[in-house]
Amino acid sequence: MNAHEIDYQIYGEEMQYVEIELDPQEAVVAEAGSFMMMDSDIKMDTIFGDGSNKDNSVLGKIFSAGKRILTGEGLFMTAFMNMGQGKKQVSFASPYPGKILPIDLSEKDGKFICQKDAFLCAAKGVSVGIEFSKKLGRGLFGGEGFIMQKLEGDGLAFVHAGGTLAEKVLAPGEVLKVDTGCIVGFTKDVDYDIEFVGGIKNTVFGGEGLFFATLRGPGTVYIQSLPFSRLAGRVLASIPRGGKDKGEGSILGTLGDIVGGDNRF
Repeated sequence: MNAHEIDYQIYGEEMQYVEIELDPQEAVVAEAGSFMMMDSDIKMDTIFGDGSNKDNSVLGKIFSAGKRILTGEGLFMTAFMNMGQGKKQVSFASPYPGKILPIDLSEKDGKFICQKDAFLCAAKGVSVGIEFSKKLGRGLFGGEGFIMQKLEGDGLAFVHAGGTLAEKVLAPGEVLKVDTGCIVGFTKDVDYDIEFVGGIKNTVFGGEGLFFATLRGPGTVYIQSLPFSRLAGRVLASIPRGGKDKGEGSILGTLGDIVGGDNRF
C-alpha cells in the first residue's frame, strides 16, 4: 500500500459529513474549506500540491500544483496527521446538500475520474491530478464537464455529489447520455465525449444547453441530480433585482419600504 489505510463513517442524510479515523502517523488530505472538526492530537499542515508520493522532486511538486490550477483549485491542500498515541478522528463536511461517495481506488484499478469540484478528501498518498482530453470536441464544447480530475493510487478517496446520487453500471458498448454538469465521476474504462443535441427547436427553445455528454461502457458511472452550477443559477435567479426584497414594483412593496425606514424619498 502506498496510500495510508484509513477507516471512516459517513453521517447524515441531506447534509452529510465523513468522520475519518486515523491511527498514529496516519494522515488524510483535503481541499481547503471542507474541514469540520478534529481531535486535539491531530496536526493540521498546509502542503504544496496533493501530498502524494508520486514525485517528490521540486519539479514534480511544482507540476502537481500546476495541475491543480488547471482544474480551478488552489496551489495548496491541507494534510491532517494523527500525532497522538491512539486512534483519533477528523471530519469533513459536504459543501452543499447531497451525498458523500467513498471510492476505494484499489477496487477501481487504481484510477477514478471525477468532476473538478467533486473531490472532498483522500488518504495521504492518493494523487489528485487532471485528466487531459485527447478529443477536440470536449475541449471546445465540454464546458463544466470538460476539465476532469483523476484520482490515482490504492487508497480511499471521497467525492461529493449534489442532490441524489445515481449509480449506473454500463455494459460494453452501452451508451448513457448525461447533462455535463450532472456527471460526478466514472471508472477509467468508460469512454467520455461531447455530443450536439441537434434540432433547431431543441437548440433555440430547449433550455437544456447545446451539448450533452455521452458515456460509453464498460464501466461504472455516478450521476448527481443537483450540480452546484444549477443550484447557484437558481439562487441567483431568485435574488430580486436592485437588491429589493419586499415585492418590487408592487404597491405593498412601496409601502413596505416606507414603513421599513427606506429613506430614498
